Amino acid sequence: MSKKLLVIGYVWPEPTTTAAGCRMQQLLEAFLSFGYQITFASTASKTEYSLDLQKKGVDEVLIQLNHSSFDDFVKELSPNLVLFDRFMVEEQFGWRVAEFAPRAIRILNTEDLHALRKSREEAHKKGKSFTIGDWKSHPMTLREMASIYRCDLSLMISTYEMEILKQELHMPSNLLLHLPFMVDVSTISEVKHPPFEARNGFVSIGNGKHAPNVDAVKMLKHEIWPRIRKKLPDAEIHIYGAYLPQQLNEMHNPKTGFYVKGWAKNVETVLENARVVLAPLQFGAGIKGKLLDAMQAETPSVTTTIGAEGMHGEQPWNGTIADDWEGFSQAAVELHESQELWENAKKHGIELLRIFYDKTTLQNQLLERVNRLSKSLEAHRQQNFIGKLLQHQTMTSTKYMAKWIEEKNRG
Repeated sequence: MSKKLLVIGYVWPEPTTTAAGCRMQQLLEAFLSFGYQITFASTASKTEYSLDLQKKGVDEVLIQLNHSSFDDFVKELSPNLVLFDRFMVEEQFGWRVAEFAPRAIRILNTEDLHALRKSREEAHKKGKSFTIGDWKSHPMTLREMASIYRCDLSLMISTYEMEILKQELHMPSNLLLHLPFMVDVSTISEVKHPPFEARNGFVSIGNGKHAPNVDAVKMLKHEIWPRIRKKLPDAEIHIYGAYLPQQLNEMHNPKTGFYVKGWAKNVETVLENARVVLAPLQFGAGIKGKLLDAMQAETPSVTTTIGAEGMHGEQPWNGTIADDWEGFSQAAVELHESQELWENAKKHGIELLRIFYDKTTLQNQLLERVNRLSKSLEAHRQQNFIGKLLQHQTMTSTKYMAKWIEEKNRG
């Protein structure tokens, strides 16, 4: 009997431009290795960076929002698992899956807690210190938590986000699985990256559609880079990222060593030729793919508490964590100039990969949880009383809004 997975994507995965795209690619590869026949469906349009899923053996289907054609599609497909890519997708399609594929295990890929990122951004823009109460009282938090409860399992990428869900909102552990980025650590010792003396300069990477990345480049330009150049007058920093807005492109200034390069076709090459990665993130959520990429390229990084959040437990960071720009700049200079500090930081990064991001271990944990759900789905759902409550007709406003929009469009 074939095992079928339906993935409903917020967008078509772009692993060369976003950490979310890398995450989705890893999930697809994991389920392919588990023996699943995968269909990837999305309402979005593809871009030049979209991954060719068919080459990987994944079927591609374009679906419509607020349209009953999806009901017929999912009923005929009859998947064993349905994976929603972000809570907004579950809001749109979750009730349809529950109605027309009721025996399918519903899994939410959170990517990060969107409400946490949003409430932090709003606090930052207001110039006030973020508190956990800002997140708990945010309207998006209610939507996001409802989505988690409606699903049988939610994949959490950050240990910090696991912690606040359990401690602050008393979310049941059986609804959550900590599943960060997955790295093939078996090849770490085999891959030879350039040594300290063969590298030079700084690099920063981030998709331009992501507000925390745009803010980080502004901090580099106005606060951090002038301080670094005072101590290293010949230093260069190269800024990379797809979809960089005009305001960042206009910061390109070779005279000051500030180069805005745009999309990097090969991130590993860019990272392994730099000596230090800089990520001065002031808000955000989840864990940062760019910093994990830096560890894999054996490139130390300087970031903030937000940047390193949920990524290293009690282990030493792959470089330095600093939240004031003077300390941040000083740490960047020291890592760039001291081979001893640099080598130690590199070793910490390799150790973090082995402890927290081993693909084999993480895939086994995912498979074990899915198999357990498959054998006891009804009992699992009986325990999730709030999830059952949210499926009641008096609580399904998204369903009736969708039906209203469909009728309006038909008219």
